[in-house]
Amino acid sequence: MTEAKKEYRELPTGETPAAKDDSAVVGLKPKMTLLNGITVIVGSIIGSGIFISPTGVLLNTGSVGMALIVWIASGIFSMIGAYCYAELGCMIQKTGADYAYIMVGFGPFMAFMRLWIECMIVRPCSQTIVALTFSVYIMKPFFPNCDPPDESARLLAAVCILVLTFVNCWNVKWATRVQDIFTGAKLFALAVIIITGFVQLCLGHTEYFSFENTESDVTKIALSFYSGLFAYNGWNYLNFVIEELKDPVQNLPKAIYISISLVTVVYVLANVAFYTTLSPAEVLGSEAVAVTFANRLYGYMAWIMPFFVACSTFGAVNGVLLTSSRLFYAGALEGQMPEILTMIQVKRMTPTPAVLFMAFLSLAYLGSSNILALISYVGFATWLSIGLAVVCVPLLRYTHPDLERPIKVNLVWPILYIIATIFITIVPMIAAPIETGMGVGMIATGVPVYFLFIYVRKPEPIRKMLRSLDGFMQKLMMVCKPEKPASL
Repeated sequence: MTEAKKEYRELPTGETPAAKDDSAVVGLKPKMTLLNGITVIVGSIIGSGIFISPTGVLLNTGSVGMALIVWIASGIFSMIGAYCYAELGCMIQKTGADYAYIMVGFGPFMAFMRLWIECMIVRPCSQTIVALTFSVYIMKPFFPNCDPPDESARLLAAVCILVLTFVNCWNVKWATRVQDIFTGAKLFALAVIIITGFVQLCLGHTEYFSFENTESDVTKIALSFYSGLFAYNGWNYLNFVIEELKDPVQNLPKAIYISISLVTVVYVLANVAFYTTLSPAEVLGSEAVAVTFANRLYGYMAWIMPFFVACSTFGAVNGVLLTSSRLFYAGALEGQMPEILTMIQVKRMTPTPAVLFMAFLSLAYLGSSNILALISYVGFATWLSIGLAVVCVPLLRYTHPDLERPIKVNLVWPILYIIATIFITIVPMIAAPIETGMGVGMIATGVPVYFLFIYVRKPEPIRKMLRSLDGFMQKLMMVCKPEKPASL
């Protein structure tokens, strides 16, 4: 634990070593521009959420007026969290984001628990759900009056994951270009919805905007934030690839501010557009609000909305794969995941083993029909762990005042975020104790894994076998360890 913290303190925070030409060194390269950073965040946030989450928000708020307030509050909440992450990301410029921050602030055990729940359950499940959403909507024009065949949807989701796995293994620029293109496609789809909504407003369709039937139960309001925040999930993903971002001290905060402000405005305006046409009852009865909206207004051109939803989710799968593989990579660098995941493809300069491992887990979850239920069990853990990372802001001010902080946030913001996190995690625990209990049980499975495979020293025969396996995989994928340590 001490050595891990020492490594973070001693590494420089703003400079890169000049002993070697960067192009000749095996490691993750800073190839991402500010625009790439913005599209990574926007592309990761805008997936299927905005097209399906309005139903969940309205269900727990009861009125259109309160639902819009929850959407605005969710955006502000995400912005505050991202602001705190900007300080942490510029102070600890290391792949892994909140995993790296918790490692410094709380040590290896808490960091591993964050790594375990995120890598083994939340990320692969989330990617599988988005890939399945992609496959269902891309096939929707061919099955307008019924659900697409389940087997076909799963097969197409697997193809989606495999294609994007190849792209991310081949070239980081290819992956960011995919992100740029499909982010543009999803913003175009939302622009069509928003412009249509403005037209509807000009025609006087404002009858559904009221606070009538607003839910008075605080626990229900708290649960509504889960749907709202699910749609904003991904605002912290750029921190996971910070080693690949050019001039992170300048570009990280800019990318965060621009992207989250853009997403908040787009989300609120899209919801306003939905309610100019759809009644609360229609929204509650819809599995995909955007498609219902298109069917009401676009006539024979209604097929464009399933197509653009598919584009949106395809880009989201790419964003999750791009950033999640870096979390595996960061965990392996700390010795908390297999060593092979630290290695970089010598020609492509991509973390190929980590990308393949993430894809394998996502494909494995395609065999389950209860993925949505699984995610609901651990949803609270996601926000709890992000809240724990934000706790690192005041904690590191006290324990590591010597760390360089190019960005220094007012402590009011992390305190507000921590209080809000407690609210949206504790209150739903009271409202849904069974799901919470199962989520806690899933998290607890990481405890024996940590002590058996990380904390306890492995016998020499087992270590020898693992080294042989690593050597075989290294030759197979033509990968090797980075030639320079990851800088902060």
